[in-house]
Amino acid sequence: MNVLVNVLGCAVRRQVALGGGAARVELADGRTVVVKRAEASAVAAEAAGLRWLRVPGGPAVPEVLDDRAELLVTELVPAGAPDPASAAELGRRLATLHGCGAAAFGAGPPGGPERAWIGRAPMHNTPSRAPWAEWYATDRLLPYLRQARDAGDLAVEEGVEVERVCARLPELAGPAEPPARLHGDLWSGNVLWSAEGAWLIDPAAHGGHRETDLAMLALFGSPHLATVLDAYQEVAPLAAGWPARVPLHQLFPLLVHVVLFGRSYAGQLRAAARSALRAAG
Repeated sequence: MNVLVNVLGCAVRRQVALGGGAARVELADGRTVVVKRAEASAVAAEAAGLRWLRVPGGPAVPEVLDDRAELLVTELVPAGAPDPASAAELGRRLATLHGCGAAAFGAGPPGGPERAWIGRAPMHNTPSRAPWAEWYATDRLLPYLRQARDAGDLAVEEGVEVERVCARLPELAGPAEPPARLHGDLWSGNVLWSAEGAWLIDPAAHGGHRETDLAMLALFGSPHLATVLDAYQEVAPLAAGWPARVPLHQLFPLLVHVVLFGRSYAGQLRAAARSALRAAG
């Protein structure tokens, strides 16, 4: 409690746990903020990511009020509910965010650490000069495939389809695109809906392929997803064949889920890999 008082400069009236190490904190001066406790590199990475994602015309992102050591303080997102109009606005604003670009595939937010995180899994943000297909295979898919196998959560034979995808990625990737500015962990739980529209939280921000954010939004379902995608394409049309590439872009978050939560995601991972391979014929 004393640490919070020192950081916030105000007495704490009440705390309510939100999960994931975060809490809604009511202050004696009437403010309510969100405070998250995590290791220092995770706080630094998330703070840098939130700042990088706050772009003119982009999705709403909570303001970073303080970040030091193992404590991140952000503004509270007001409660609300999704609706078609907010979903369409999210699609348009996501297109704007992606269009802001990144220095390279794998490049992290300016000022952020190279050792970043996606959820509770370490993730390295190392700028690459390689094309997206090569970077995606060597910096995203294969490292997590090795981790899953080493932990015993994925048998050697269960990763064969992923290895085949990696070997064929240049032909599976679709037309070349420049690095997009990604949220990086855009599942539906990291989209909060307020009366003013959608807000993005908990990023794993980096330079990547814009289809990855959209595929992750679809992975576990998202309110009014078709509306989001239609509105996105009004601003920044996706390359031909993008629906068939959705499983390809879902391989990374699925591998992360195997690493974090065990082999209960192995079947979904293998199915996505097979779908990605079938799409190429």
